[in-house]
Amino acid sequence: QVQLVESGGGLVQAGGSLRLSCLASGISFSSYTMNWYRQPPGKQREYVAGITSGGRTNYADSVKGRFTISRDNAKNTVYLQMNSLNTADTAVYYCAAVMLSGTYWGQGTQVTVSS
Repeated sequence: QVQLVESGGGLVQAGGSLRLSCLASGISFSSYTMNWYRQPPGKQREYVAGITSGGRTNYADSVKGRFTISRDNAKNTVYLQMNSLNTADTAVYYCAAVMLSGTYWGQGTQVTVSS
């Protein structure tokens, strides 16, 4: 019963910060790469950031230097710290667990950046 639950989204002004959380259950959390994706309104889903089981991180160019992905294996949680937000960051943000059987997705959390 794999379940990923995102939280922390909301409305924030441009230049502000927000931290997203993804709580995982039903998996051996520490064994898997965890990713964040986002989908702006009317656009296709895009990769944002990822972190491997060993803690290696990767970022899309659009968020490099502004966003930080991290994980707390003891809490089965992956985080996305978002700083210097701009209106282009407005999207539904999804947490994903990459497993051998496929990728599992959370329900998403809305991030809206106002100007």
